[in-house]
Amino acid sequence: MADERALTVTEAMTAAKQVLEGVRVRVVGEVSEFNDKPGYKAAYFTISDGGAAMPCLMWRDQYIASGVELRCGMLVELAGSFSAYIAKGRMQFTVRSLSLAGEGNLRLQVAQLARKLELEGLMRPERKRPLPRFPQRIAVVTSPRGKAIHDVINTLRRRYPLAELLVAGVAVEGEGAPAAIAFGLETASACGAEVVLLVRGGGSYEDLMPFNAEAVARAVVACRVPVVTGIGHEPDDSIADMVADLRASTPTAAAEAVAPSCDEVAVALAREQRALGRALSARVRAATHRVALLAERDVLRDPRNVLGPAAQALDMARLRLARALPQRLARDAQRLEYEREHMTRLGRTLPERPEAAISMRAARLGDLSPLAILGRGYAVCFDEDGTRIVKSIAEVSTDDTVRVRVSDGQIVASVNGVRALEER
Repeated sequence: MADERALTVTEAMTAAKQVLEGVRVRVVGEVSEFNDKPGYKAAYFTISDGGAAMPCLMWRDQYIASGVELRCGMLVELAGSFSAYIAKGRMQFTVRSLSLAGEGNLRLQVAQLARKLELEGLMRPERKRPLPRFPQRIAVVTSPRGKAIHDVINTLRRRYPLAELLVAGVAVEGEGAPAAIAFGLETASACGAEVVLLVRGGGSYEDLMPFNAEAVARAVVACRVPVVTGIGHEPDDSIADMVADLRASTPTAAAEAVAPSCDEVAVALAREQRALGRALSARVRAATHRVALLAERDVLRDPRNVLGPAAQALDMARLRLARALPQRLARDAQRLEYEREHMTRLGRTLPERPEAAISMRAARLGDLSPLAILGRGYAVCFDEDGTRIVKSIAEVSTDDTVRVRVSDGQIVASVNGVRALEER
């Protein structure tokens, strides 16, 4: 066999590159390193499976088009081919397509929903409601056959047996779990619970997906009372944890969060009792000291110190009154005498004006009296009865009897005839 010509390093690396580029595979691995600095034409990262590591690059336009934001710890599925960087003698995997694998895809969906709800303000701290300090009715929404319900019951029995526990048994796994959990939350708040525990005893990320459902998140927000979650999956926060009023790590921790310990309450009451006793004692001592100081004042030791100024003021008022009354009576008497003299003078002139008015009215009445007219030679004719004045010849007939009133009496006459006046 003829000796083969030795290759240069460049030739050897070029041959290796040509061979590697013909290897097209699909690979699943966990992102262990990621580097995507601004200005780079490609995204550089490394995936591994615990036994080996593989450096990768993906051109920026393809990376953006994939819609995946790589982070360390994500499980991804890659498609592409191997290549070699001749200048440095390094092998790398050129990625043509990128997608999340298994749990990673679920995490992407959960992250997208979390961003949506966060933009709506459902995760704002100011929206979270405070828990009642001493609830009388506590509801728990969980599976009736799981370990979580027993943890809650045992914790409440040990710490706070005074509260009434309402259990809404629902499915926490499977396709219908989100609707069941939402219905359980609504039922718990409608039954008069003051706080609701939404708990589960842990599980895989896929098992906990019902607590990442949008329907469950909106049911937690719509609940009329505070909601405390205890999902039991410490490494991850579910969306229900994010929108809940309080997130606890386990069902037991959730029950402890809503139930004050009777022993702790007793200790707190004893402490407050002692503080109240000390405060009351100090208040009594201060009041006693103040009373003692007041009792030493002259105004309380000798009543004359209180009554003296008042008695002096009364004496001065009596003296002023004694001087003022005679002076006032003298002024009133002088004024009364003046008014008497004025009325005496006025009384003499009062009849003069009425007498003159009466005289004028009497003269006027005399002028208007019918008797004065009769005295001047006139007469008035009445009918036979003397009740009606005859004003026209049409009111009498021949042989009628009439009465004629003159100045000194009446004339009874018989009508012999009537004659109208001739017009001129």
